[in-house]
Amino acid sequence: MKNKKIKYLGMIIAPMLILSLFRYFYLFNLPEKIYINEDTNTIKVSDNIFIKDSKVIKDKLELKLLGLIPIKSVSVSKIKDLEVYPGGVNVGIKISTKGVLVVGHSDINTMEGKVESPAKASGIELGDIITKINGEEIKNSRDLSQKINNLEEDTITVEYLRNGINIEKDIHMKKENSEYKLGLWIRDSTAGIGTLTFYDENTNLFGALGHPITDGDTNRPFVIKDGNLLNSSVISVRKGEKGAPGELKGLFVNEKESLGNIEKNTEAGIFGNGSSKLINPVFSKPLKVGFRSEIKEGAAKIITTIDEEGPKTYDIEIIKLLPQEEPGGKSMVIKIVDEELLSKTGGIVQGMSGSPIIQDDKLIGAVTHVLINKPDVGYGIYIEWMLKDAGIID
Repeated sequence: MKNKKIKYLGMIIAPMLILSLFRYFYLFNLPEKIYINEDTNTIKVSDNIFIKDSKVIKDKLELKLLGLIPIKSVSVSKIKDLEVYPGGVNVGIKISTKGVLVVGHSDINTMEGKVESPAKASGIELGDIITKINGEEIKNSRDLSQKINNLEEDTITVEYLRNGINIEKDIHMKKENSEYKLGLWIRDSTAGIGTLTFYDENTNLFGALGHPITDGDTNRPFVIKDGNLLNSSVISVRKGEKGAPGELKGLFVNEKESLGNIEKNTEAGIFGNGSSKLINPVFSKPLKVGFRSEIKEGAAKIITTIDEEGPKTYDIEIIKLLPQEEPGGKSMVIKIVDEELLSKTGGIVQGMSGSPIIQDDKLIGAVTHVLINKPDVGYGIYIEWMLKDAGIID
């Protein structure tokens, strides 16, 4: 009899514990700050968990497991009537890096034979950003070469950034053909095309891409010194296939006319100051912003440009919403279901990053990545991450 009671209690308690752990997982993975529209009455944690706005006291939400055990304190910020212009237009992107980016090492052919790259031997790694030598700032690749060629001593002091940390190191260089060499391949700029996500008329701030611009050789984000958004035009599409991502191929229309200055390159995209020239000529009315508490799995649309016909809306499905504590380009899993878009691109292709995601007439995010083996499936980012990094919300 006693064993039956224990078994019966176990059958009751076990599901409760599982449900509590499930709830704990979602609550614990909430970010430190949640943004909601001022008229929102509930905070959506997941498809199954909702928190009444009445539990927010002095802009703080105290989360407790089973209503008893404190888990986390979350700041809640209410945003009133925030509207921005949706993007969806193709833009050219040109940026210059702060200092020079190390993208490779090269051995030196000396009088004594080939020796290892002096920079590599001293600990300089791919992805490091050289900012100064002997206390003088480096403007670009040519400037670094000139400064080294003008040296009379074989030892220099190099300052460089690694993961945002400034490091200083002395390097003993080697001569090749009577010239001192560090033994490095470097890069100081990059260019490409992408898609504008939004423009805010009140602040003149814009956001695009939904993910950082990274170097193709090192996969490290560029640290921007300056950059420009430019008019661009899509000239062709390489259709995406399983194992081979597609690509929009475009060209800059007028490199002398800047649409905006790029000032930030973050995990949530590129941001800066623009002008009303960035307003989408087809979708020229501002849209309300929908924060994560308002997003639901199911039907949505994207605005994107894939040919000379300009920006159009296409049907997608939000398959899954993912919990995130920090900004990142993988907030939601999305799938292209629009037959016209699938027939032309095969799904999500390079160059579509930044395409606005619209649900219930609200801007909720942007396209960021494609799954290599499923070109019709990819990721999107929550719009609040982009608005935060742009400086539009606190």
